[in-house]
Amino acid sequence: MTQMPELYYFAAIYVALALILIFRLVKGPSVVDRAVAADSMEILTDVALVLVALASGRGIFLDIAVVTAMLGFVGVVLVARYLEGAL
Repeated sequence: MTQMPELYYFAAIYVALALILIFRLVKGPSVVDRAVAADSMEILTDVALVLVALASGRGIFLDIAVVTAMLGFVGVVLVARYLEGAL
């Protein structure tokens, strides 16, 4: 089975975006910037899982992507409420 070259392009773009987000996660000027960077990393991971599911033809990766998306949403809501002072 040959690999699709589009996946290599996606992998290169994914790595570049992940490095930018890691930089923002470490050096963000505020806690809000760090939270947004962490949420963006989670979204990138979900997109990667969906593409792996499409490339491999295995649906288990879609299930994992849905679960991580739900956990990411709950995490962002909790961080937002904490920063707002409601927790």
